[in-house]
Amino acid sequence: MWFHWHRRDLREPDNRGLAAADEPVLPLFVFDPNVLKYGAPPRVSFLLDALVSLRNWYRNQGSGLIVKKGSPEDVIPSLITEYDATGVTWNHNYSGLAQRRDERVAKSLDTIDAAYDTYHDGVLHEPGTIRTNDGKPYSVFSYFWKKWTDREKRAPISAPDPADLVDQDVNNSDDTHSLPTLDDLGFDEPVAEIPSAGTEAARNRLETFCDGPIYRYDEDRDYPTRDSISRLSQDLKYGTIGIRDVYARTEAAMDDADNEAERESVEAYQRQLAWREFYTQIVYFNPNVVTENYKTYENEIQWRDDDEELQLWKDGETGYPMVDAGMRQLRAEAFMHNRTRLIVGSFLTKDLMQDWRNGYNWFRALLVDHDTASENGNWQWVGSTGADAQPYFRVFNPMTQGERYDPDAKYIKQYVPELRDVAPDKIHQWHELSDDERNEIAPDYPAPIVDHKERRERAIEMFEAARGKE
Repeated sequence: MWFHWHRRDLREPDNRGLAAADEPVLPLFVFDPNVLKYGAPPRVSFLLDALVSLRNWYRNQGSGLIVKKGSPEDVIPSLITEYDATGVTWNHNYSGLAQRRDERVAKSLDTIDAAYDTYHDGVLHEPGTIRTNDGKPYSVFSYFWKKWTDREKRAPISAPDPADLVDQDVNNSDDTHSLPTLDDLGFDEPVAEIPSAGTEAARNRLETFCDGPIYRYDEDRDYPTRDSISRLSQDLKYGTIGIRDVYARTEAAMDDADNEAERESVEAYQRQLAWREFYTQIVYFNPNVVTENYKTYENEIQWRDDDEELQLWKDGETGYPMVDAGMRQLRAEAFMHNRTRLIVGSFLTKDLMQDWRNGYNWFRALLVDHDTASENGNWQWVGSTGADAQPYFRVFNPMTQGERYDPDAKYIKQYVPELRDVAPDKIHQWHELSDDERNEIAPDYPAPIVDHKERRERAIEMFEAARGKE
């Protein structure tokens, strides 16, 4: 028998490592303290729910899911010895933390002469397979995208049959198959409502999206109140659905499209899948990018350090309605619409002139779908420090962004109750109103904490100084 070590592949179908062994497989999950210390209540809660779903599926097949806590380099060799197993399979993760962990596990397995096979599974094209003509990893997305679209994609893989799995008595009295609680793992219950987890829930989200919204995605995806996004980000993060399954379903939607506009919309969503892989490649080849700027400036960027402004941003009390709506959605739902993520990110790095890492760390603490590569890539994009990033002189205006993408202020009013009785035009003019008028129509909502025009100019000057320009 072999073990399959589940990590960010908490699913049965479309799982290359799970399907690879030519002997019966016993599934395994290890709660690694070195990984848990970067966790947060929303994600750990989703993880536990996903493991319940995964364990139940295995039980229905007459097998089970072994669950342990400890350092994988200690736990896995011990289990292989205990069960007299041939070896273990696992699927690659691409962060520096994951690569170092896997190296330690491999060395520990070598010491007991145990076999191990590893597989690229979480992306359609593993890092390093799409390169420039000079053989270098891409740092410009448009060129990466062109080759990404031309490459053949693997087909999804079927879930294992019961005969492919090791029989297990899941009703025994020991804790081999028991799952810890949030409290056991050192986390509080999340404040936000967490989406349902597991492969069935993920596939339902995918089907709902591909049955209609995907054909409006290109036109509607920037509008937070329009039902046009997949909400699969946490599923791709934890692998409760396979990327090949997702891509194959979008290709089926492409075939079912009625016109060119719908086909372009499906392609726009596939482009987001490619962005995910572009950022995965960036982190794989540049693991220090998680804590350091990808882009090199001649001088150090002189970010502002203002704890009071940072806290107001976190609390959604900046006096910029679209920014505050996004930050409050983050607290309430452990999620934020992508357009709003760009708006609040630009506000932090340009209007408040704060280090993008402050935003990255706050999002990591609250998001259910936090993914190191994608989140880092997005924050460095909006902070003008990343690969193929937003130019530093292009600064989002939080008021015009709100007026454009939430014209009726429905999104704002949903998350900022102080403004629910205010006319949309007044909300979008909030920064231009007098203090007396603001106090009259929404006395409990704050005035803008900074002047956008003035801060925009200062932010550009900050980046110009970092570039060494007078």
